[in-house]
Amino acid sequence: MRSSRRGDRLPPEKELAERLGLSRNSLREAVKALELIRVLDVRRGDGTYVTSLDTNLFNGAVAFIVELHQDRSALELFEVRRIREPASGFMAASRILAEELESLRATMEGIDETTGIEDLVALDLNFHRVIGQAAGNEYLGSLVEALSGGTVRARIWRGLTQDHAVARTLAEHQAIADAPELGDAESTRALLTVRISGVEA
Repeated sequence: MRSSRRGDRLPPEKELAERLGLSRNSLREAVKALELIRVLDVRRGDGTYVTSLDTNLFNGAVAFIVELHQDRSALELFEVRRIREPASGFMAASRILAEELESLRATMEGIDETTGIEDLVALDLNFHRVIGQAAGNEYLGSLVEALSGGTVRARIWRGLTQDHAVARTLAEHQAIADAPELGDAESTRALLTVRISGVEA
């Protein structure tokens, strides 16, 4: 297969998946990610075209996809997060201070549909860090922060491949922040479990 050039139309999905030895689902995910960074242009009903051959963009995207799909450590970290963070949220709901609630709400300010995925993930990390600190347990708080960094790639992937990722994250964060403000520890725990399970899935 010759190298693609800018403006080339890619072969049909079934043919391309067979050539590359990928499942059609994996190919769709890769195409979606490459479309988001403007390497490919997907024209509904017409086909998929090469728009950019910037080596850094292309190689970075491919390395990211391969690494994420072959590395189980992110899934294992999410299993740990699913156990740890709801417990942290439960504790935070009864101990959170007014200034910590302010900090939690501040992580959501200025988020809208124009927010980039990397900025969204940085805000998400900060949101969970504040909850970890509000639990009032120094060891638990530092564990929340230490383990969150290992899931950044998976969070970025979710943002790239899931429709309405910004709106969904914002709605989930608002619901989680409302629960401790009302002193509802059980709801805080349940909402964090749902949030983390969704990203893990």
